Amino acid sequence: MEEAISEFRLEGRTMVYTRSGTATGTTFVLVHGIGMGHRVFREVADELGRVGTVYAVDLPGFGDSPEPGSALDMPASGDFLAAFVASLPERDPVLVGHSMGTQVVTEALVRHPDLGTRAVLIAPTVNDAERTAAWQAWRMVQDLAGESPKVLVLGMIQYAKAGPRWFIRKLRQMLDHRIEDVLPRLRADTLVLRGETDRVCPRDWVARVTSLIPVARMEEIAGRGHEAMIRSPQPVASLVIAHAFRS
Repeated sequence: MEEAISEFRLEGRTMVYTRSGTATGTTFVLVHGIGMGHRVFREVADELGRVGTVYAVDLPGFGDSPEPGSALDMPASGDFLAAFVASLPERDPVLVGHSMGTQVVTEALVRHPDLGTRAVLIAPTVNDAERTAAWQAWRMVQDLAGESPKVLVLGMIQYAKAGPRWFIRKLRQMLDHRIEDVLPRLRADTLVLRGETDRVCPRDWVARVTSLIPVARMEEIAGRGHEAMIRSPQPVASLVIAHAFRS
């Protein structure tokens, strides 16, 4: 599906984003995890684009976005994302975050409750029982050990773009953030997704995340790990669309 590439600038930071899909219907804003970029959502965006407009971002320092002078913490990253969403012509988008992107989306919606009424959190981080760089690295290695070459190659390309220095700076911000303290204030109707074999986000942690959100439900995707939406767009896209149109 054809996509237009644009830039959003705010206070010295530049964020590259793509716009695709139809001109009518529901709007979706897709936010990637640490080390990644909008390309991890490309096939999912194609599916979502059949029913609405899709914006997929490269957070500053990731993907095609240039590295800024300093790293924003998760609340400030949420403010940055909220400013971007507020600049869009569409209103009430479904905000979709993956991994670290769930932290950014949650902060955006909690700090700016009028931003949107629906959210999707895919593989929410960070499991509070393993909130160290060493644990997270080990779990990611375990998770990727069974992944497809497609996932591994895309991941390597995206991590190389971010570079180790910026990755480490953002990792510190990601690990310092306690999403469990923020979730009870999330008012959006939220779908929480977990890949069945995800070692980074174990079932009991994701179930706890879901229980902390006032209006939320959890779905588990069979045969998928932490990068649930990269191997194929289904069933993530179908679940997101169903959530967007759920009455």
